[in-house]
Amino acid sequence: MEREITDRAGRRLTLRRFGVLETLRLYKALGPELAVNDAYVGLAKVASSAAMIDDVPLPFPVNEAGVELLLERLGDDGIAAIEAVDIPMSLSAVVAEAGN
Repeated sequence: MEREITDRAGRRLTLRRFGVLETLRLYKALGPELAVNDAYVGLAKVASSAAMIDDVPLPFPVNEAGVELLLERLGDDGIAAIEAVDIPMSLSAVVAEAGN
């Protein structure tokens, strides 16, 4: 299920469905050190949610450089627009928020 939004710069961003498989792939791409850095994972998940900018496909990242490329392409306007959309939290984030 894809969703289209517009950022402050007027670009159309198409968001990909971000389920458990995408989460697993993101952890694998980040590696063991970055996958435990909640701040980095959170921003990487936001960036990885973008599938296209103005109908130009954005590949899902396979490593840290891929995440950085997405962040660079999206910029502050793209990231802010995606963050404004409700992106499902990971299971660990849900448990942490619940205090269990």
